[in-house]
Amino acid sequence: MSAILEHANITVTDPQATAKWMKEVFGWHTRWSGNSIHNGFSLHVGGGNSYLALYAPPTTPQNPGNSYTTRGGLNHLAVVVEDIEATEEAVKAAGFSPNSHADYEPGRRFYFDDQDGIEFEVVQYDD
Repeated sequence: MSAILEHANITVTDPQATAKWMKEVFGWHTRWSGNSIHNGFSLHVGGGNSYLALYAPPTTPQNPGNSYTTRGGLNHLAVVVEDIEATEEAVKAAGFSPNSHADYEPGRRFYFDDQDGIEFEVVQYDD
């Protein structure tokens, strides 16, 4: 039996703003948007087979504690890219600061935090 992760649902302050930079950095597109659970708003952004559901509640979401010490915390989301240098330039152009660059088996990676403090890992695997 095989399974594929279709989507993850994360709470953000502004789904449209988050989707905008994701489209610019990762080349994704909006798959759907509309009213959703708890009187909130959701926007699905991604590619053909997977996406992130960006959810905003009707009131401003609270800042979390340290995700690595919170049960069920979201530590980071990883995105595989074909050109890590071009993606890093797009991350900088979107106003974010790449950090923690590393070469590792089997590829290269760096991290950045978005406007909501969500950590993203960008990975390029060696062929």
